[in-house]
Amino acid sequence: MNETEIIEVGRDAVFVMLKVGGPIMLAGLLVGLIIALIQALTQMQEMTLSFVPKIFAIMVAIAVMAPYMVNTLTAFAEELADKIIGLG
Repeated sequence: MNETEIIEVGRDAVFVMLKVGGPIMLAGLLVGLIIALIQALTQMQEMTLSFVPKIFAIMVAIAVMAPYMVNTLTAFAEELADKIIGLG
């Protein structure tokens, strides 16, 4: 395995990480932004108010995106295993 293939595997791993974690982080970001906007409009500056909706949104996003995440990780693991087998 040469340097180009190693860099390709690393790049693919980062891309898979972004594909798996991105939607969950985006859900938390959007809910946090909405809660921050509501807090700014109502001038209610309670720090703990944003945690429960964010946690709920992230749990829902994980539940909804779980099949996609498993399929993405499985495909990457199979591709990586094929590359490892190809070395021997």
